Amino acid sequence: MSRPEDTLAADIHYDDVEARKYTTSSRIKNIQASMSSRALELLNLQSPSLILDVGCGSGLSGEMLSSVPADEGGPHVWVGMDISASMLDVALQRDVDGDLLLADMGQGVPFRAGTFDAAISISAIQWLCNAESSETSPSGRLSRFFNGLYASLRRGGRAVCQFYPKNDAQRHMITAAAVKAGFGAGILEDDPETKNVKLYLVLTAGASVAGGKGQDITGVVKGMDGVDVLDSRRRGPKSGKGEIKKGSKIWILNKKEQMERKGKIVKATSKYTGRKRRVQF
Repeated sequence: MSRPEDTLAADIHYDDVEARKYTTSSRIKNIQASMSSRALELLNLQSPSLILDVGCGSGLSGEMLSSVPADEGGPHVWVGMDISASMLDVALQRDVDGDLLLADMGQGVPFRAGTFDAAISISAIQWLCNAESSETSPSGRLSRFFNGLYASLRRGGRAVCQFYPKNDAQRHMITAAAVKAGFGAGILEDDPETKNVKLYLVLTAGASVAGGKGQDITGVVKGMDGVDVLDSRRRGPKSGKGEIKKGSKIWILNKKEQMERKGKIVKATSKYTGRKRRVQF
């Protein structure tokens, strides 16, 4: 079965016809409601919060945020961002409660640092794995998104991203980008080893409940089955004897990584990277 992100960019695929078809499908409504409810459960918010909905579409997931009762920590206030003007137009016609922003998540998250208490994203971030031109790269788009998302959350804030990776390589690329941005990250699988498997990337920004490899660094998924937790977050800059020498292989690899985060195309790393040339006579 073909995937829409393999053929067209999201803003082109979700035109007026597709946006209305998506929003009026009872099957999609039920799936979106179920996954949004699961994301809220993993966020584990105890009080009314300001939430960013990334790839909000026509507001199906946002409706779940607005409808959380007071005895369950709600209702929440939310801001949605999406690349499809048609989807946002349908959301406006449906008179959703959240504020809406037309924006490409692959270009970053354009909000002031520490704005949001939490964030959700339902069936959206896999679109970042497709480069739309030779001037961009999936790694660059993922890096800009996760770096921007990290900055937009208050320290200790959480994000839950439900996504459909095409394969294990895409799954690793997404999770690695989140970890590089500084998140504590865990992957939860619902209905594993079935065709209906759903993946939730559970993220914490900054402070973690339990540090160390193999610990529940998200503070959310402790004791859950089928959870893969990653904690390879960057540490502070080295100093003294551990300082990285300019021009060394490690220094070159770090520079390449920085350029990829900016969406630049860099040469592939090989066994010759960082190797000094012999003096020629």
